[in-house]
Amino acid sequence: MRAVVQRVSHASVVADGADCGGIGKGLCVFVGVGRDDDGRDVEWLAGRIGGLRVFADGDGRMNLNVSQSGGSLLIVSQFTLYGDCRKGMRPSYDTAMPPENARPLYEMFAERCRRIGVPVVTGVFQADMAVSIENDGPVTLLLDSKKTF
Repeated sequence: MRAVVQRVSHASVVADGADCGGIGKGLCVFVGVGRDDDGRDVEWLAGRIGGLRVFADGDGRMNLNVSQSGGSLLIVSQFTLYGDCRKGMRPSYDTAMPPENARPLYEMFAERCRRIGVPVVTGVFQADMAVSIENDGPVTLLLDSKKTF
């Protein structure tokens, strides 16, 4: 699984014209599911996101995770994270998992993130979405469960 994680002051998502909700301070997580992903990837990615120390402590150092900071998560599915742009001008999505197989892993990921103990808002899987973000920092991180060592 791949994720682009952005620390945000606030973020919201609208899917197919319907407001899905938003968050204040927290992390906006764009997540893509790869063809070879399974439950181990879900667990690794959710654990990593829950533990990321990217929020300021009392001394202004990035020492707190999303739970410790009182933040929330906005999770948005984004298969385009598996876009391969090395050949031609049109990205290839051959390494993205087909939607019917990716949906259960995406939903498992969102549920696993809820167990972190922070509020979680999600977009709508496979919908046309408009995401509004105010990136805080800016802090933007790339995570890939297949590149853990």
